[in-house]
Formats: sequence, C-alpha cells, structure tokens
Amino acid sequence: MGTTAKEEMARFWDKNTKSNRPLSPHVTIYKWSLPMAMSITHRGTGIALSLGVSLFGLAALVLPEQFPHYLAMVKSLSLGPALIYSAKFALAFPLSYHTWNGIRHLV
Repeated sequence: MGTTAKEEMARFWDKNTKSNRPLSPHVTIYKWSLPMAMSITHRGTGIALSLGVSLFGLAALVLPEQFPHYLAMVKSLSLGPALIYSAKFALAFPLSYHTWNGIRHLV
C-alpha cells in the first residue's frame, strides 16, 4: 500500500535532518544589484500598467457619464501644480520605464 503525503514529507525532513544538508539560501543573503532592481521594477510597472488599464476600462464601462464630464470634475477641484505634476509623473513613469526597459531587454 502507498504512503500518504504526510508520511512522505516526514520521511523527507528526517532524511535531510540526518544528513545535515544546508537549507537553500534566502533572498536576504543576496547583495542587491542594478539588474535585480531593474527586473523587480519592470515587473512592478507591468503589474501597475495592467491594473491601471483594467480599472480604466472597467470604469469606462460602468460609470454613467462620458469622459469629459469626469475631466471637468477634476478641473473643478483646483488642484495645485505640485499635485498635478506628481499625478502626471505617476502616470507617465510606469509606461515609459516599462517600455524602455522592454526595448533594452530586446536589444
């Protein structure tokens, strides 16, 4: 008769404990490098872009008014230039970084 998964795991850990095998290294022991940071940032911007496009598309389907109405609402808030430029940067950075890093990767 076969063994259960619990028995197999217990046998695996007993064998590893008896043989004094080292555990695999964890992320915290690695020294950060530029390619590692760029890869993580590329994945993060890709996730942000896909979420942003999905939410924008969902909002376009669900919200009752047209886009100019919501644009006028934002303009009526009279937000300061610092907040406007910060929002523009938050929208433009992921797109430009993800695009240029993808081109760099292809080259």
